[in-house]
Amino acid sequence: MKTKREKVVIKTSILSILSNFLLAGFKAFVGMLSHSIAIISDAVNNLSDALSSIITIIGTKLAGKAPDKEHPYGHGRAEYITSLLVSAIVLYAGVTALIESVKKIIHPETPDYGTITLIILIAGIIVKFILGIYVKKKGKEVNSDSLVASGTDAFNDAILSISVLLSAIIYIVFNISLEAYVGAVLSIFIIKSGIELIKEAVDNMIGTRVESKLSKAIKREITKEKDVKGAFDLILNNYGPDKYLGSVHIEIPDTMSVSEVDKLSRRITKTILEKYGVILHTIGIYSINTKDKKILKIQKEIQDIVFSHKGILQMHGFYFDEEDKSISFDIIIDFDVDSREEVYAKIYDEVKEKYPDYKIIITLDVDMSD
Repeated sequence: MKTKREKVVIKTSILSILSNFLLAGFKAFVGMLSHSIAIISDAVNNLSDALSSIITIIGTKLAGKAPDKEHPYGHGRAEYITSLLVSAIVLYAGVTALIESVKKIIHPETPDYGTITLIILIAGIIVKFILGIYVKKKGKEVNSDSLVASGTDAFNDAILSISVLLSAIIYIVFNISLEAYVGAVLSIFIIKSGIELIKEAVDNMIGTRVESKLSKAIKREITKEKDVKGAFDLILNNYGPDKYLGSVHIEIPDTMSVSEVDKLSRRITKTILEKYGVILHTIGIYSINTKDKKILKIQKEIQDIVFSHKGILQMHGFYFDEEDKSISFDIIIDFDVDSREEVYAKIYDEVKEKYPDYKIIITLDVDMSD
């Protein structure tokens, strides 16, 4: 059964395919008649957009397959693989168009622009602007990066088509042929777009930092619970658009019972799923000492030591065990710090010097989310 998101993506992509195939056909025909490599390059760009939309549909269908034993997290990441294929097509189209444009610069042909040529160019610009607005709007409605990218690309295509139209007008008015050079510029824009799309697809497949707005919103929501004093170490794994599974640590008072902690974690899990569509499969617990003022004093002294060093983003999970004679806590050091291990070693030595009778356990956490 198709989801609403899948239906919208497919319907919008089909509209984009039909529009781009129509534009590509007209522009290719007019480009060959007028000997204009710029118009032919524009037609190639429209054709690559149509092929991209076809692959987007295939990717959406594959991503919509239900989880199975071999793929328990579903097939959502299939969209990233098809995005990579789309990127390769766009890049190939740009390189091919650039080669043809350079040939025309070396061996120029006199273009022959007519009224029909100008009408088709103007019509193409209007169609691309309308298509861009519609596709981008639908992409935002269903949180589809592919559709948003297609909509943005349609806007860019309209702007590039305007440059082809201007080169035609300049030739008609001043008898100066710029169309081969305009074709080369168009090709460079297409190549740039292809490279950017490849980078985005590869980033999604490798895994990137959680979007700052989302991570901050989730942590803020968690800390609305009256017993939660802080939310840390939020990790979200992306298994396709709109599908996040993750974990988080929360700091809560040491006076809470297991039953209370269980109710709290279930409440947090339910709230985050309903509001953000994120499944928190693990909620780790940091116990905050609320009884012993001596421990609070030690924690403050260690915090002063830690934050006296540059690049410290966070300290959390402080735990003092008198029976085991141990002090443990986590620190997060900015990625921009040249030697994070060196800073870690200095902090360890200073804390150990301050509390020589205790076993010091410091975890160097990774700066996973804001």
